[in-house]
Amino acid sequence: MTLPRIAIIGFAHSPNVVGTHGTTNGVEMLIPCFSKLYAELGITRTDIDFWCSGSSDYLAGRAFSFISAIDSIGAMPPINESHVEMDAAWALYEAWVKIATGEVDLALAYGFGKATAGNSDLTLALQTDPYTVAPLKPDARSLAALQARAGIDAGTWTERDLAEVAARTHGGSADELLAADYVANPLRAHDIAPYTDAAAAVVIASEERARELVANPAFVTGWDHRIDTPNFGARDLTVSPSTTLAGDTAFGDRSRAVDIAELATPYTHQELIVRRALNLPESVRINPSGGLLTGNSLFSGGLQRIGYAAHEILAGNAGSAVAHATSGPLLQQNMVVTLAGDEN
Repeated sequence: MTLPRIAIIGFAHSPNVVGTHGTTNGVEMLIPCFSKLYAELGITRTDIDFWCSGSSDYLAGRAFSFISAIDSIGAMPPINESHVEMDAAWALYEAWVKIATGEVDLALAYGFGKATAGNSDLTLALQTDPYTVAPLKPDARSLAALQARAGIDAGTWTERDLAEVAARTHGGSADELLAADYVANPLRAHDIAPYTDAAAAVVIASEERARELVANPAFVTGWDHRIDTPNFGARDLTVSPSTTLAGDTAFGDRSRAVDIAELATPYTHQELIVRRALNLPESVRINPSGGLLTGNSLFSGGLQRIGYAAHEILAGNAGSAVAHATSGPLLQQNMVVTLAGDEN
């Protein structure tokens, strides 16, 4: 069975900031995103056939927090809407399936979260095993430090390798960064993405609708997501089999020498893991947007990676791209999306 061609045609996000004064439902962050997309594509909210959101009640601190965010869309006329309790990259996947089945032609996926409203490092402990791990309340950076140490001890990477990733992202030299103090040995501050508040939205469409609205659609050429066990002791933390499998499925027999790769890696060593899992050649530009290291916006960060990758094609800056999103502790769940313009 050959799936219909489907393309990403629009992307907008709010600033990734360390703190906002808005409410936790994301309305203040989402309305400017929607308005930008309406204006750029020449559509209105009633042109959207399907909406899907990604957020977290744990992060917002109240049940059914996504219902409040629907205020940013409007109550009338009624909408066709769904929600995932994950990064909004998975909401976009649901929208893609909705179009692939022929139910709709134009969909919008959005995600939002105020990661700075509480202690996100400890909140993320709630996603670990509820019997053996969560009661210990391990903060996210400490778990990441265990993963980073495992790679160093195995000789898979060095602290300098991590510093070189940070230097490419933040500027400066690896030597300067290595002189900094540890935050969670062997991780330093530059190895850890700061939590930020943000929202993002992506519009996806059938080929016919996409060509009506934009000159150079970013066509989805492959999409897959896979899961590794949440049991840390049952897997090698220095590799990501789920990313490898998702990448193999998404790329198929196509070349991996894409123009850019947007990888959702909130720690420097995780960029090394994902890049190797995807088997990307040195020619690929990694995270031209800055990636999650410039701002870990929970529940929209993965969607932003897909949006940034698509935007480069829409703007004519790239002919092909791959985007990655992750969810769960220590790269437990991974999504890979491959994109290309008409000539690729």
